[in-house]
Amino acid sequence: MTYVELAAPAAEPVSLAEMKAHLRVEHADEDGLIAALIAVARAHAERETGLLTVSRAMRLYLDDWPEGEVIQIARGPVQAIDAVTVYDEDGAPFQVLLEHHLLDGEARPARLWLKERPLPGRPLNGIEIDFTAGFGEAATDVPDGLRRAIMLHAAALYGCRGVVALEDQPGLVPPGYERLIAPFCRRRL
Repeated sequence: MTYVELAAPAAEPVSLAEMKAHLRVEHADEDGLIAALIAVARAHAERETGLLTVSRAMRLYLDDWPEGEVIQIARGPVQAIDAVTVYDEDGAPFQVLLEHHLLDGEARPARLWLKERPLPGRPLNGIEIDFTAGFGEAATDVPDGLRRAIMLHAAALYGCRGVVALEDQPGLVPPGYERLIAPFCRRRL
């Protein structure tokens, strides 16, 4: 099971203006750095929670169909299934009809049932499921707790901007961050 982001989010869950107000930065000299830190903090929150903040197109690659009839999609919340493609042994794609599929996109993980499940002929990545996931198109669609966690994290990264290079971020997680994201994390045994 491999997940690939097909398109970057159209916006970040925290705007540059919001973040600058939070940091009390009034100049534009570090706008590029602040925007990059917002993206790093968002990506970290998404990895930790398994949730995508602002909606975007994703693809799930499967080698074969799961044993049961339900396909689990760990990256959510899933808003829509856009396409399901199965490849034969020659690599030719076949589009699975989606007219009778069932999707529980709010479940954790999301659940998909397909009426038609043709067998893939390709042994690796023979099935591609394209879907749209995230809380919505706008930053205001993202739950406030996640937005605040991202702001707190980006502020901590900004405060340590000379210590850890941007490409090595996130270099630290601030106190209180774990409590803010806890309601959105799935607990594992």
